[in-house]
Formats: sequence, C-alpha cells, structure tokens
Amino acid sequence: MHYERPIHQPVGWVHSLCTQGGGGVSGKSPRCVLYNSASPSSGPSRVVSTRSSTRDHDLARDIAQQLELRAATRRVGPRVMQQTDSDVLGAAPAIAARSLRAVKVGVSLLTLVPGEIGGAETYARGLARGLAEAGRLDYTAFVPPVASGAGEGLPEVLVSEYRRAHSVPERALAMAAAALRPGPLRRRYEGVEIVHYPLTIAVPTLRLPSVVTVHDLQHLDLPHLFGRSERLFRRRAHEGSARRAEAVIVPSQFVRRSVVEHLGLPPDRVHAIPHGIDHERFRPGPEQREPFLLYPGRPWPHKNHARLFEALTLLRRERPQLELVLTGGGHEGRAVPPGVRVEGQVTPEELVSLYRRAACLVFPSLYEGFGQPPLEAMACGCPVAASRAAAIPEAVGDAAALFDPADAEDMAAVVSAVLESPERFVRAGLERASGFTWAETARRHEQVYRSIR
Repeated sequence: MHYERPIHQPVGWVHSLCTQGGGGVSGKSPRCVLYNSASPSSGPSRVVSTRSSTRDHDLARDIAQQLELRAATRRVGPRVMQQTDSDVLGAAPAIAARSLRAVKVGVSLLTLVPGEIGGAETYARGLARGLAEAGRLDYTAFVPPVASGAGEGLPEVLVSEYRRAHSVPERALAMAAAALRPGPLRRRYEGVEIVHYPLTIAVPTLRLPSVVTVHDLQHLDLPHLFGRSERLFRRRAHEGSARRAEAVIVPSQFVRRSVVEHLGLPPDRVHAIPHGIDHERFRPGPEQREPFLLYPGRPWPHKNHARLFEALTLLRRERPQLELVLTGGGHEGRAVPPGVRVEGQVTPEELVSLYRRAACLVFPSLYEGFGQPPLEAMACGCPVAASRAAAIPEAVGDAAALFDPADAEDMAAVVSAVLESPERFVRAGLERASGFTWAETARRHEQVYRSIR
C-alpha cells in the first residue's frame, strides 16, 4: 500500500460507522467507514470493507475498533483513499495479517564513522544490541562499508553504494554524495515499513514513517561554539530531519524541552528515553585505585578541558602525585600542563580498566544531551565529580558530586572532597548505574515504533 505522509496534527479519535446488512441504507450490504475526526466535514478518510460476507464484515468491524483504540498514537491523513469495491473486498484479511506479524523496522546507520562521533556511536551500538537481544519486531540494520558489525547482532545490510568515510570531513562528503544520488541507497531499503535514524541525519531520505534521534541542540543552545557553516548544516540536516519525522527520540528531559522550545514540535511527538549501560562490560573489578583523575572525551570546546587543567593545578598543590588521564581522539599535538597524560583512543577493555583504577572520574563538560561516561564509571565502582550543567545532573542524580564548570576553584574543591571520602559515591554510583540498561532502552524505543505503525 502506498504510504501517504500524514499531517502533523493530533487526531482525537476516529469515528467508526458500520451499517448492518438489511438494515443499512436502501438495504445495501454491510459497509464500514472510518472518518477523520479532525475534519469530519471532509468525509471518510478510508473505506475498510464493503459488500462482504458476514465473516468479513465482522473482521472489518474488529479492525475498525482496533484502529479506534490506536487513534491517540496514530495520525490519519485527511485525504480519502479511493478504492473500488473489488479492491476492498480482500482488504480486511490483509490488514489483519499485517496486524499479526512483526513490523519491519530499518535501523539506518549509514552516517556512522567509527571512533569519530562520540556518544552518538555508543548509543547507536547499544540500542542495536538491545534490540537484538530484547526486540520483538523485525529489525534490519543498514550499515556503511566502514562499519561492518555495527548492527551488534541485528541482521545487517552492508550498503556498499554508500561512500566510505573515515573522518568527519569524509563523512560530510559521503552525506553530500548520498543526497545527490539517493536512488541506489533507497533500493536497499525495499520492504522496510518504518525507518529509524539513530544518528539524527536522515540518510537516505525515504517515503516511509520515520523516527529520528536528536542527541542535543547544542548549536542552538550554545551557538557561539559553532561557525556559521556548521550552524547552517545542522539547521538543515539535524533540524530538518527531526521536523519531518513522525516521532523524535531524545536522551533526556533536558533535550526534550530544548526540542519542543526551539523546533516547535508538539510535546507528544518527542519521547525522552535514557541511554543504557552495558553491565557485562562496565562492572567493578579487582584492580586497585591509583592516584589519577580520568576524563574521557574529545577536545571539543564544550568539553571544557582548559578549566579542568586550571583545577588540576590547584589540586596538585596539595596532592603533587595526582595526575589527569585523558582519553579520546583529537588530543594529539595539543599542549598540556604538567601532570596530564594523554592516552588518546583506547579500546573498550582499556577504558574499563581505567574506570576501575581511577581515583575519580571528573566530568567538567559545559553541555551534554545525556552524560554516558559518568554512568559507565559508576557502574565500574569509580566515584564521580561532574558538572552542574545541561543534562548531566539528570543523568547522575544524587550519586555524583556536582560543581560549577566555569569555576576552577569550585571544581578543585569538589574533586578534593570526593578524593577524601570516595566510599559514599562508590555505593551511590553503583546503585544509580544499575537502573540503566540497553534492554529497557530498546523496549521503550519499540513502544515508539509501534505507536506509528
């Protein structure tokens, strides 16, 4: 059936009118009609069943009732679907068959560049793993040539037509090429009924119901950190993808408020679903704590490394043996003060070891849509001192010590207090992290997919 993109207006209810055989108008056979209550005067929006047997009529009526129950979460377009009596005669059994089987959901990961897009990659892989383990719908992951295996256990389609990208500039070129020649990419998605873009940008665009994950709107909340061209790109690619989607998923209530305010989307289209934690990987181990602070993160402006370096200088006056370990790409060639050790890109196993050995995770970021590293550290039994900014307090709750990220003295004082009494934060952190699982994240995503069937 050809999919007509729905109007983005909530439909309060769908009226079902079924005339009974012999008792209908002029004694005609049973006929069941669904009306769009948003515009009753426009007439019926879809003919479900006509001139059928009693059995087919009952089935059509049951389907109409199911649709009425789902009307709060489904948007019905106002245009009448034209069907002949013979076309509709077999429609009810077909609709019933679709309602009984699993919907085919495509998880589009074409814009993934391994190791280059930070927490968005962690989320995309964690979600795929959760859907593979706990999902009940029919999922397929569409992955680029450079990220085979990113489906994390989901059935995969490696889209060889998508341009290879190993860096952020190459990623931009690949997306531009996909926009100019989308046809070969679109053919790969044949059979998919709903598409989800976990990495925000809708590549390729498809005439399907879509779900888009918006990780943050930093370019609107902190525009001074972005150049004009980057703001323009995000306005078109990020904001445009979100506005065209039937549903938007965000990782926190902080981002949900931002999306509703900045993009003007109806609140019922924006769903806050926290990320999960891989507890098989991130868990306490036998390692002993060592005198170093840990900060995993690329040196992007909002990560606030300069203020952390100032706080480290203050801390080393009382604790000269204390070091700061930095992980993540992009630090190469950058000047760092005494006591800072750059590890750069590390393997997942190495990161777990650092979490288990660090005296404290320090997270001074000025802006986060969620805050994954503090929760991963907590799951490993590492005490956390974190910024009181954006979505970070929402993620860590009362399990971390919070500081003003603009004040190096406050940062140093809070970190020093955690180093003096880490046990309370270790216990609180383990309890806090236990509430975040990818299985639960996947389950809540699946609820969103089902709501737009």
